[in-house]
Amino acid sequence: MSRSLQYWQAKSESLVPEGRAFIDGKYVSSISGKTFDCVNPATNKIIAQIAECDRADVDLAVSIAKQRFESGVWSKRSPTERKNVLLALAKLIHENMEELALLESADMGKPVQVSFAYEMPEVATYVQWVAEAVDKLYDEVAPTARGDLALIRREALGVVACVVPWNFPLDMAIWKCIPALAMGNSVVLKPAEQSSLTAIKLAEIIKAAGVPDGVFNVVTGFGETVGARLGLHMDVACLAFTGSTEVGKYFLHYSAESNMKLVWLECGGKSPNIVFGDTEDLDYAAEMAARIFYNQGEVCSSPTRLLVEETIHDEFVAKLVKYAECYEPKDPLDPSSLMGSLVEDGHTQRVLQYIEIGKQEAILTYGGEQMEINGSKNFIRPTIFTNVTNEMRIAKEEIFGPVLSIIKFKTESEAIEIANNSIYGLMASVFTSNLSRAHRVSEALQAGTVAVNAVDMISPLVPFGGVKQSGNGRDSSLHAFDKYSSLKTTWIKY
Repeated sequence: MSRSLQYWQAKSESLVPEGRAFIDGKYVSSISGKTFDCVNPATNKIIAQIAECDRADVDLAVSIAKQRFESGVWSKRSPTERKNVLLALAKLIHENMEELALLESADMGKPVQVSFAYEMPEVATYVQWVAEAVDKLYDEVAPTARGDLALIRREALGVVACVVPWNFPLDMAIWKCIPALAMGNSVVLKPAEQSSLTAIKLAEIIKAAGVPDGVFNVVTGFGETVGARLGLHMDVACLAFTGSTEVGKYFLHYSAESNMKLVWLECGGKSPNIVFGDTEDLDYAAEMAARIFYNQGEVCSSPTRLLVEETIHDEFVAKLVKYAECYEPKDPLDPSSLMGSLVEDGHTQRVLQYIEIGKQEAILTYGGEQMEINGSKNFIRPTIFTNVTNEMRIAKEEIFGPVLSIIKFKTESEAIEIANNSIYGLMASVFTSNLSRAHRVSEALQAGTVAVNAVDMISPLVPFGGVKQSGNGRDSSLHAFDKYSSLKTTWIKY
């Protein structure tokens, strides 16, 4: 599936992104007529004008979504009928993978070949998995006494708002929207203002797959306006959000201030990766630890705190640096690139500020420099700090960039204490050849997912989500359907 640099450059030059919102089955300008620039962070060139929606646009989209839900045009279709439409959607995503990968790369700076070869096929697979699962969810009959029949059924909620981040724009939109649609809900999607293009394209593909007009809508704009309005809207029954912990708390407030809508949050992380001295293959463990630089480090579940047993610390850091060298930033259209640009100048400056803080707190062992490629300075080399303690800001705060903090430990209990000493609890990793230790430490770690001898394991087969201030609820697996449905009991006496 590899493509040449010249191939991607030619495709990129011919790309004409759509920037309008999508409401009631058609692309529309914002009611105010306002737009904002869509800038490719890897070149600093404007590539589209995005509709700047506001309260009126949200109200229109929610109103239409609610009408379609109540009409039953989608909500009352059988699970098998909805499955067939979603299977058609998976096929169309496969057919549009090149354009989707290019849009994603142009929008937020990630390597296009990585997006095309790995992320887009995973998106299509996720849609297919959800589709195949939805008509295999059985309802229940409670074990009541004779003369009583208690039926327990799942029901769709109504209008579901999905507010997704810029780091994996299409992935996150699919994770939220597809289970919600599969259950029969109507959806209003708000993409991050930094990365609206794949969400806008997705709307066209969803319509082509056979989802009725008005059931799926995309409202583009800013969090303070569009996001807040969705959070406060009285006709939104459920809101699913992935993003920062700070913004996640806003949505909890919005729910309390409006209709007590369900709010499902997947928020920040500062995931620990514990490497014990008994790890059999240190080269493999180092290669996995370097995965923190994947997607420019803009990954909420990334293991950005690397805890290394003191006895192997120096040897392991030397191996890690060799693998970090593979992630030197390049033009995102270069098929050999494993790291592209950060999403925008403001975020680049934020990450650079953390690197300066790290230089004051710890030892800069590798990287840390800002680079200029194709006229853009949104590139930062992989950055490794050693002599870090868990109390330092670079170890406590989510940087969301290619910055790794390495912390030494002496004992298993000390490693567990350090790992759990965080406001977050999204993911964790453990590298060891001791089976008992693997079970013991995994059980003790406070995280939604613990990967043993692996990092950042994600699949539609298993739930994804966190504890503590990393959020609530779960994406993926059959458990994702729980977020977008309610249980109704019908009690019959006979």
